[in-house]
Amino acid sequence: MRRGDFEAMVRAMTAEVPAEFLNGVVSIDVTGKAVPHPVRADVYTLGECIPHGFGGPDDEGPTIRSSVELHYGSFAALASLQASFDWRHEAWETLTHELRHHLEWRARVPALEALDEAVEANYARLDGEAFPPLFHLHGEPVADGVTKVEDDVFIDVVLPAGEWKKAGGMERGFVWHGRRWRVRLPDRLPDVLFLTVLGATPEPAGDLVLVLRRRPGARDIMRRAVVTQGEASATPAG
Repeated sequence: MRRGDFEAMVRAMTAEVPAEFLNGVVSIDVTGKAVPHPVRADVYTLGECIPHGFGGPDDEGPTIRSSVELHYGSFAALASLQASFDWRHEAWETLTHELRHHLEWRARVPALEALDEAVEANYARLDGEAFPPLFHLHGEPVADGVTKVEDDVFIDVVLPAGEWKKAGGMERGFVWHGRRWRVRLPDRLPDVLFLTVLGATPEPAGDLVLVLRRRPGARDIMRRAVVTQGEASATPAG
């Protein structure tokens, strides 16, 4: 299906949704992105609900605003893998699923505030500014130990102190989209390392970041964690 036809189909589907389910939805858009699942091979994220915080008040108080996106690139990637792929059925399931997320966001104000703070912290990371060392843990959970902040995917790895001391300069394995990869770590490791991974395929829509951190001990209560960033090229493992 061509993108223009897909967009027209999504607009027609949106018109079928009851108005009460769209309260607080700023927009429903089609993007060209293909968003591979961080862990599972041949799985792609078809859509997302992106909260933006509070808008104007409604009858029940402040309204949480969200945007819904359907990713045409992900639909096309799955269609190329599945001969029986049903574009219309999958688009409707994705649209209604993301609208349910919007309703859930409206009921989870504290979680929304934490995600907003994670987004701001990630902007600081991208700009090379100081940022909270554990902000990625407040992103959207994607899989065990994997979170997502906007388009950036974070794989969280916690190492015991003994293993941490030996990890510098060594290779570290991780799983991306059902395949094992490895990167070489810097010779000296800080308390928390945000390592942007290059070369893993299929490429994510944003950054793929391996967050390696030393398991804190009692002495860490009185000291500030040392946080640095870096880049490393990934190679297939095995």
